[in-house]
Amino acid sequence: MNVFLHELKTYRKSTIIWTLSLIVIVIIYLSMFPAFLKDIDQMKNLLKGFPEAIRNGMGISLNNFGNILGYYSFPLSFVILIGAIQAMNLGTSVISYESRKKTADFLLTKPITRTQILTSKILAVITSLVITNILYITVANITASAVTNNSYSFKTFFMLSITLLFVQLIFMSMGIIISVILPKIKSVISISLGTVFVFYFINFLSSADEAIRYITPFKYFDTGYIIENNSYETPFIIIALLFIAITIITSYVIYSKKDIHTS
Repeated sequence: MNVFLHELKTYRKSTIIWTLSLIVIVIIYLSMFPAFLKDIDQMKNLLKGFPEAIRNGMGISLNNFGNILGYYSFPLSFVILIGAIQAMNLGTSVISYESRKKTADFLLTKPITRTQILTSKILAVITSLVITNILYITVANITASAVTNNSYSFKTFFMLSITLLFVQLIFMSMGIIISVILPKIKSVISISLGTVFVFYFINFLSSADEAIRYITPFKYFDTGYIIENNSYETPFIIIALLFIAITIITSYVIYSKKDIHTS
């Protein structure tokens, strides 16, 4: 029994739905860029009326909003929000799915270790997220090229876009450790939505206190900083990597020892 392929097949439908959702969002928003550009001064004046915390939380930088990369940061904030829910949902399903479907006993009787089971499941989730990102970035880049007459740095565009995967990996690992800690999860989507939206709303508070940036993954990759410096902020990269590593390792330790509920 190939657990990896089985899990990948299980996630196939949801991966298609989530990926199409992200693609539709970015196409709709980027297609409006020419109209925004025609009335850019009025748009900037309108956006100035929004509190700075709201603008920052939605990835809006008035200095960069007139070019495609600065404008792209706006829909990207919504794309990352939706992508985070996808990743959290997949991560939380890693272990809880078998308990909910009452198939854990069948899986654990197979001649494979719990470590192999968890590894196959995590790799299947990561593969699904990578597929989502490849398709999303490809369509987003094609759309961005079509709606602007000015050239832009693909490197910067890619660095902005791939932050979707980085944030997803953080929420995926968060979902995995929740799935191995909680004895039984009745509703994966409610946990996913609740967790993601809590961190998303904390994101809007970061303008008031810089320390809040360290709390929410939504602020680890500041689009304005990426556009201006063509790089990421090292402290937040380190925090993200440590968080992912610690949660995944802890998940392995807990899962290898926990009692699996089969009914």
